[in-house]
Amino acid sequence: MKTFLEQNLLNLDLHGVRHHEVKVMVEDFILNNQEQLPLIIICGNSSKMIELVSEALKDISVNFEETRYGRIRVNSLDA
Repeated sequence: MKTFLEQNLLNLDLHGVRHHEVKVMVEDFILNNQEQLPLIIICGNSSKMIELVSEALKDISVNFEETRYGRIRVNSLDA
C-alpha cells in the first residue's frame, strides 16, 4: 500500500495488496483522511480488486464513482 498526493488529491495505491487486506486498508484510508475528500483509490486492472474496494466503500456508506477503469474517486461519506 502506498499513499501519495497527485493534483492535490490524496491517493491510495493498492497494487501488491492481498485481497484479504483490502477492506481494512480502504476503511482506514477513508476514515483517517476524510477531511481531505475527495480521495482516490487505485485498484489497477483487477476486476476482483475493484469489486472488493466497491464493497468496502458501500459498507461504510460513502459516495464514490469509478472515474476510469481501476480508479475510484471517493466524493463524500454520506452515500
